[in-house]
Amino acid sequence: MKKITTFIMVLSCVFVSAQNINDVLRISQEEVQGTARFQAMGGAFGALGGDLSSLSINPAGSAVFNYGEFTITGSNYNRDNEVLFGNSLQRGDINSVELNQAGAVFVFESPDRPWKKLALAVNYDMVQNFDNEFFASGSTSQGIDNYFLNFADGQELGPLRTQEGEFIEDAYLDIGASLGFGAQQAFLGFQSGLIEPTEDDDANTTYFRNAQYTNVNQDYLQSTSGYNSKFTLNFAGQYQENLYLGASVNFHSVFYERVTLLDENGYDVDSPVQFTTFDNFLRTEGFGYSFSVGAIAKLNDNIRIGGSYQSPTWYELTDDTSQRINSTLAVSDIGFIDFGIVNLFEEYRIMTPSKITGSAALVFGKDGLLSFDYSYQDMSEAELRPTSDPSFAGENDFIANTLGVVNTYRAGGEFRIGQVSLRGGYRLEESPYESGEIIGDLTAYSGGIGYNFGGSRLDLAVVRSDRDVNESLFDSGLSSTVMVNRVNTNITLGYTVKF
Repeated sequence: MKKITTFIMVLSCVFVSAQNINDVLRISQEEVQGTARFQAMGGAFGALGGDLSSLSINPAGSAVFNYGEFTITGSNYNRDNEVLFGNSLQRGDINSVELNQAGAVFVFESPDRPWKKLALAVNYDMVQNFDNEFFASGSTSQGIDNYFLNFADGQELGPLRTQEGEFIEDAYLDIGASLGFGAQQAFLGFQSGLIEPTEDDDANTTYFRNAQYTNVNQDYLQSTSGYNSKFTLNFAGQYQENLYLGASVNFHSVFYERVTLLDENGYDVDSPVQFTTFDNFLRTEGFGYSFSVGAIAKLNDNIRIGGSYQSPTWYELTDDTSQRINSTLAVSDIGFIDFGIVNLFEEYRIMTPSKITGSAALVFGKDGLLSFDYSYQDMSEAELRPTSDPSFAGENDFIANTLGVVNTYRAGGEFRIGQVSLRGGYRLEESPYESGEIIGDLTAYSGGIGYNFGGSRLDLAVVRSDRDVNESLFDSGLSSTVMVNRVNTNITLGYTVKF
């Protein structure tokens, strides 16, 4: 009967929002993925087109195709993380293999009309691969009790107690549903013995820490998985000889899971608390939509320019979370709160800002090309919605004051020797933060090779990107962070067939 009751409460439980700037940034920072040729040239295709993944930069690119094509692409993702926490340096890596692109374009010629060519394209791109993991271990002056104390101050003690005959997991769900996420965290801190009220009175609203320490040792593991994918339906046309126009509708799908495991010890010898474990699980699922329009113009046989507008992306998302905690002073039945007890949050929305891109390319006949793209996106315009939610209003003010303009520069080149194509690329993406201290600039170098069989083509690309991230272990109560140097190396193989 106990398990049935818990299951019913899980389904009926709705929580006050706990989303913040990190949720916005997670789905806003799209990676350069797509076909192997696209990746090898740094994604600098805004004035080129002729590649299915170029539609993510400029939807006019499908009209550049002369034949129908089908392309499928797979990648091996290597994440190498160097983590500095306190005076301790840890290093680890993780590999994953994914099908990251598949699509086709259909070309319809009409040479005797002003519209020389029409193209219809469908394409799937994985724009973010969330598979990653890092481990941090070190000494800090801020224990996890600060996290719970931050939520507890101002909360009345009465609701943090379990009632006679009430199961602890039911109390955990009830307090989250009625009083919100913050009160629920206070409940965990109190029931685990990490914090105590200053007065044993149900009306008490102040608390103190049970743990005694100058510094504590923390082992922290974060493991993430999932994806943000984009399905594009595109239509474009070639007007007379030198102008290409196009538009796309994009449908996004998001799936993200994160597990964090914290072990803490190293307290003073006479501290009532000698160990603490605190683990969290988050799952985010949802969808989004956007549109884009663009144009490419041939100024002469060698010079092309392009421009495109990417609308905001409107996401609708749901979160569910699970937690578990234990400590020296925890109540005996706290183990019943585990990853099987699920908190369901109300659906929320995120709007990521629009983006504009300007491009130029030099084409040297059949010998090769050089290309350059510049993109502008103002991340301070991102929003959590509904904006009428008081917690979202405060967080949106923080986003507006903290985030800034992201300038992105992409350059690529291709040199052809007979049936062989040699490629290279570079990308610089500025930090979304005004200060650049929390997330640094991203730099990426790429290279690749392709072989044209006539009716088909095989392409290989290698991309290495580097970015420093100053990552918080928890969103509230602790100011301690870990510095993570993220080095991502993607090896991508793609096959294209003309029809």
